[in-house]
Amino acid sequence: MAKNKPKSNKSRGKAKLADQADRHELYEAAVQGVESEIDFVEKEFLALRGRRAHSLREDFCGTGNSSCEWVRRRVGNHAIGVDLDDSVLAWGQQHHVAGLKPAQRERIQLLHDDVMTVDTPPQDVVVAMNFSYWLFKTRDALRDYFKRAHAALIDDGVMFVDCYGGYDAFRELKEKTAHENFTYVWDQSSYNPVNGEMLCHIHFRFPDGSQMKNAFNYDWRLWTLPEIREILAEAGFSRSVVYWQGWDEDGETGSGEFDPVESADADAGWIAYVAALK
Repeated sequence: MAKNKPKSNKSRGKAKLADQADRHELYEAAVQGVESEIDFVEKEFLALRGRRAHSLREDFCGTGNSSCEWVRRRVGNHAIGVDLDDSVLAWGQQHHVAGLKPAQRERIQLLHDDVMTVDTPPQDVVVAMNFSYWLFKTRDALRDYFKRAHAALIDDGVMFVDCYGGYDAFRELKEKTAHENFTYVWDQSSYNPVNGEMLCHIHFRFPDGSQMKNAFNYDWRLWTLPEIREILAEAGFSRSVVYWQGWDEDGETGSGEFDPVESADADAGWIAYVAALK
């Protein structure tokens, strides 16, 4: 009776795709769209203030991807990125800042610092994207941050933040999005309706069956648009504008186009920008 052939060492030792992948590259491919984000900031600042913005501070900047896009746009643009995670900043220096032209690198700084204490020159724009400011879980804490951002702007400066919501935002669920070489999984692991706190994760899955679990973890509060606008006003901003994302023709995919609104449909899930004017 023939014996089963043992598996080769080559087969057993083959590296899994998850072990070879870079979590920052995956995040930027699945989540970020810095070109469209900076397009929006440029366009709406011009519409709101009647001039171009030249200086930008990116709070919770991570790899500084948006800051690099900002300085690439035109010669007069300067950017400052601020983040507490030194290892992520180092990744951004190596993979983004190092790829800029020498003259562009002179117009960008990535600072290992706290957005609540950092001291930077007055900026035209402050951005806090990817819901990063939701780590402030109380009105007092969020108001204090918005006050810091307000103080960091020039007299006609504008702060831009993003927000998501809809009735699915309050559910514990997993959403999967297929990309060319991986699947992105957004995991709303827990939500506490008493205090609004939620725990979310990002996982990545690969065609060979391997996965990168908890590549990114978020312990934050689910803030609503009325709360955000009220706290911005309490922090000293003169007014705020909500920009709502439209839908593609299929009615199921976000169009990537954002327009100012005063009312919107109670969709299951939505993404919006808020511009806060000093």
